[in-house]
This record gives sequence, structure tokens and C-alpha cells, in this order.
Amino acid sequence: MSREDSNKNVGLERSYDSLLKGSTGQRLMRYMAGAYVPVDGAEVDPENGKDIITTLDTYMQDVAENALMKMLLNNNSIHGTAIVMETATGKIKAIANLGKQADGTYAEDLNYGIAKATEPGSVFKLATLMSLMDDGFVNKNTIVDCEGGAKYFYSLRIKDSHLGAGAITVKDACLRSSNVAFAKLADQYYHNQPSKFINNLHKYRLDVLTGIDITAASAKPTIKKPTNRSWANTTIPYMAHGYEELVTPLHLLTLYNAVANNGKLMKPYLVSAVREYGVDVRKIEPQVLVQKICSDETLAQLWECLSAVVDSVHGTGHKILFDSAYKIAGKTGTAVTALNNKGYNKGNKIYQASFIGYFPANNPKYTMAVVIQNSNQSKLIFGADVSGRVFKEISDRIYGRYLSTQKYKSASVTDSSVYNYIGFKNDLKSIFTTMAVSISDSTNAGYLRTVQYKSNKAVLSNNITDLKSIMPNTVGMGLKDAVYILENKGLKINLVGRGKIVNQSINSGSAIKKGQTVTLVLN
Repeated sequence: MSREDSNKNVGLERSYDSLLKGSTGQRLMRYMAGAYVPVDGAEVDPENGKDIITTLDTYMQDVAENALMKMLLNNNSIHGTAIVMETATGKIKAIANLGKQADGTYAEDLNYGIAKATEPGSVFKLATLMSLMDDGFVNKNTIVDCEGGAKYFYSLRIKDSHLGAGAITVKDACLRSSNVAFAKLADQYYHNQPSKFINNLHKYRLDVLTGIDITAASAKPTIKKPTNRSWANTTIPYMAHGYEELVTPLHLLTLYNAVANNGKLMKPYLVSAVREYGVDVRKIEPQVLVQKICSDETLAQLWECLSAVVDSVHGTGHKILFDSAYKIAGKTGTAVTALNNKGYNKGNKIYQASFIGYFPANNPKYTMAVVIQNSNQSKLIFGADVSGRVFKEISDRIYGRYLSTQKYKSASVTDSSVYNYIGFKNDLKSIFTTMAVSISDSTNAGYLRTVQYKSNKAVLSNNITDLKSIMPNTVGMGLKDAVYILENKGLKINLVGRGKIVNQSINSGSAIKKGQTVTLVLN
């Protein structure tokens, strides 16, 4: 936060600058007999700034950042965001944003969840389905012919990622994420009355700012209208499955949250109170933007369709998200984007992976959006494989900490698994001696040891490379030991999370240079 120039501030600091900065004092001085003398009664005392209390939960924020960082590192992605919203209120409980830097590390360089509007892909199908159902054109059992998963619409071809589907129900089209089905239904019912569809999108607030506190950073969405010069016969079919419109992840998260919240669309917010000298002077309450987003009949069908995405064996989210102690409902999305604006030909196509949903599905407490932009080197590209994994890691941790009523009890059996660790020789010997663990150390050279612990026996060895130019394996280390080793090699360290190291941005055995930055992910 800059006190001198408020224009340099971003995020909440900029939005609440007038409250945070307070005011400077003033004193009137009179020049008398060669000196300045204060004028009594002409002083204005300085005033301290007020405090803002955010809605963020530190545990959820930590979990979201760690899960997002791990996927971005492992999948060589470009950037990503994960936003957790409290379903009943619209409070943002966590918002993680990370982008890849020139040196290969990841940092919070842009609020991708709020400040970046993109073509969303299949996660937009919820809006299309809600519109079609609420207008009375279809229900979950309506039959639509996918024509093998590929169809030309006014000379432009739209296809499904998995070809072969024929006549299926609307519910099946949703859980299988058929582009052809959604394009076909939207074109059939809205081609001659496009304003009906556009007006529904306006009702869902997809064409206006979300109202989030960070107004200075919020991206304005773009929803085409029939009066736009770029409007064409293909616009409705493409909009129906998530193209030719620009929305932020927060816009869609707010819509999904309305479905989870029995139709009540809440204003998302990040500040719950303004405090002065420890006393709340202003309390921000949840605000309803739309009392009923659609009919109860439509809501019930949407719940069933979004649950089937995960529960059905043919659902696009089944493989990654089904195996849980609680139920998840939501929608996957894989949007094709152009690498560096070079066009959509095969060599330049990259994919934006999304999963937006809520949990527990039968009584939603939290709604979450995970949107990740992959690179042309990413091994995983689909919504469930990339963002679905991040969603589940975050939801598992939140459920286990705040929602689960079952306490885990470990079975009283002999530990037969091998535990690996790295640390300082004297520290390890002190710990194992206190624990009455048998210690075997095969060498006296060096200060560091790798440990294999099994069945109350610890075997210490020294196989850690001392070469200054080679990156060691720090996975499994505590932070103190890793910092000692890496700083002695001349590396700069960027930390994410807490606990033991679970990932490092430079592979072990790789050549390193003095001054290079390595990111360590702790969990």
C-alpha cells in the first residue's frame, strides 16, 4: 500500500483508500522576530485510518493457493485462479491467483478471477440450459439428436470432444457436455428471437459488473446483442456452448452459486466490516441481487443435471470428482483459446480448463470456481483433469476441516510403510533417541542425512549432492534444512504454503546458477 500515491494501490487498498489512509494533521504558523511560532487554537490533529475486516478464511486461502500452485507447476500452465464462495451469503472465503513469470516461477501478478474476462467454454452451458428450461422450451428428458457429435451451423462446424453420440436426453447432453446439443437447441429456439436469450443472460447479471468490492480491478463482461455489427447467424450456436462472449470466473461463480442457493443470486463481497480503534463502525451484510433467478421446477432439474456430471459414469467429472465422502455437483469446461493471438490452427491452440460447482451437493455450503489457462506444453488439458483435481483437493480439505462430522481413527496395526526424510544429522539423532528409535548411520561425513524409517528403525545415509551447480532434491525436507542447503548454493527461494516441502520448481539434478529463483511448495 502506498501512502504517498494512492494511484499505485490495487485491490482492496485502492477500493477502500479513503477509509484506510486517514488524514494528516495541520498547524498554522506565524513568522515573528525571525522565527516561526504556532498559532494557538489553529491546529488540526492527524486522524488514523480505519481498518477493514475481510471475509477471507486463512485456512481456505492457504489450501487454495497450495492446490493451485501444485497444478500450475506440475502441468506447466500459464496462469490460474481458484475462488471459494460461501453459498448462503456470497462471502469470498478464498481467492488465489497465480501467473507464470519470465524465470519460470509463479506469482500473484493479476487477479485472474475478477480482472480477466475470457470465452468460458462449456461452463457457460449452465446459463444456456437455465434459459431454455425456464422459457419452457426443454426439460431434462427432452430428446436432442447430437448427429454423431459434429454438425455444420451456417457453414461453420461445431463438434463434441467425444464423437459418436446420437439421440440423447438434455440431461445426458449436459453430463456429457455435448457442444452440438446445446448449439442445436439454442439455435432452434432463439434464432428467430435472440433478444429472449440475451435478456435472460442480462437477468443472470452476466453482462454487468459483479459488484465485488475490488471495483478498480473488475473486468467488464461482453455479451453480444443482435444490434452489434459482429452479430451473425452463428452467434447464438456459439454463445450457447461458451464462445463469442467474455465473462470472468467470478461472473459464472455467482451464477452457479445462485443455483446452489435455491435461486437467490448474492452479491459477492470481500469486506465484512470497517473497524476503528477495535470497534465496528460499519458492518457489511449479505446482499441479494436477484431474489429468484429461475423457477423452482427449473432449479430442481438443474440440480439433477449438475449432480449427474459427477455422479453418472458417463459424466465428464465422474473420474476425478466422484470418489468423495460427500457429493459434488458442477460443470466442466475446456475452452479452446489462441496462443499469443496467433489464431486457432492446430499449432497455436491452447486450452482453458474450468470446473465450477458446489458442495455438499445435497446441502451446499460452498461454491467454487477453478479456471486454469494451460500452455502448449501442458500434459493435461481437460477441465476435469486440470481444474477438477484442484477443486477436489480444496473441497476435500474444506470438508474435512469444517463440514465433516466423522472423526478419523487410525487402526492399531504395526507400521510397515517406509517414511523418508532429510535433515541435519544431530537433529535427527536427537529426535530418534528421544523416541527410543533404533538408529543406524553408515557414515560420518557431512552434516546432512537422508532417513529411511520403518518399523521403529531409522537408517541414516549421506547421498545428498554437494555440487554447487546441481539442484538437490528437497522434497520431504523441513523448511529450515532446505533453506540452509539452497542458500548455500546461491539460490533465491520463493515459498508457498507451510509444512514439509512437497514440490520444487527446479527438478533435482538440473544445472543451477547463482541468483536463480526456486519455488518451494509446502504442505
